Amino acid sequence: MPALEGKVALITGAARGQGRSHAVRLAAEGADIIAIDICAQIESVPYPLARPADLEQTAAEVRALGGRIVTAHADVRSQAELRAAVDAAVGQLGRLDIVCANAGIHSSAPAHEMPEQAWQDLIDVNLTGVWLTCKVAVPHIIAGGRGGVVIVTASVAGHKPYATISHYVAAKHGLIGLTKTLAQELAPHGIRVNAVSPTQVDTDMIQNDMIYRLFVPGAERPTREQFAEASQATNLLPVPWVEPSDVSDAVAFLAGDGARFITGVSLPVDAGVLAK
Repeated sequence: MPALEGKVALITGAARGQGRSHAVRLAAEGADIIAIDICAQIESVPYPLARPADLEQTAAEVRALGGRIVTAHADVRSQAELRAAVDAAVGQLGRLDIVCANAGIHSSAPAHEMPEQAWQDLIDVNLTGVWLTCKVAVPHIIAGGRGGVVIVTASVAGHKPYATISHYVAAKHGLIGLTKTLAQELAPHGIRVNAVSPTQVDTDMIQNDMIYRLFVPGAERPTREQFAEASQATNLLPVPWVEPSDVSDAVAFLAGDGARFITGVSLPVDAGVLAK
């Protein structure tokens, strides 16, 4: 029997990247999926965000595995949108066991030059959005009386500073604290709460001109290859980045019974960044 047979997993930011990878991996483990994404642009984000067709592709890949999936367009900054989407999906699928609070955005500027809206948007999505996701979803897990799992997408930036992304570092540090606090609060309900902290992950969030210029500031038109070389220099292992599936492996482990006594931790998937 698949490890997550009969369980339901909620994933935010599920239209592409890590979110899609988590949805497909958990579906392969037997879970039914609730996939939520804003599927719209946020003005302060300097690269294209997912579109409705991306979320449809996630749904197609889950269904190809024989899994059930309910999709919804919702902004994690809006408690009302999240609650409506989660309540409706849980009503359709009948339960909720796993929450992957994954939605996130990126932008860059020195702290003293950063536009206020860029700071606010990122904190609202990457930190407050995780709290709101947990706020509307956890009561469904508690109501089931079977325990469950919350997995937060943090980052190595939740453990160390990086120049020009002060808002991202602040949000990810906040997520580590939120993870540990939720682990304390939810343990009496049999709910484990952990984070995954990746290094660079090969998704649209890093494969764009903003990140290339951040890592290769001297180049007029930096390329993926130049970025790969600079990114690899930050890792201990000789790789420029990890794949979304590498993070999904960690998510699947934390969601399963093999991690039944693991809670309140941040699991690095970092190619050795934090040991360097």
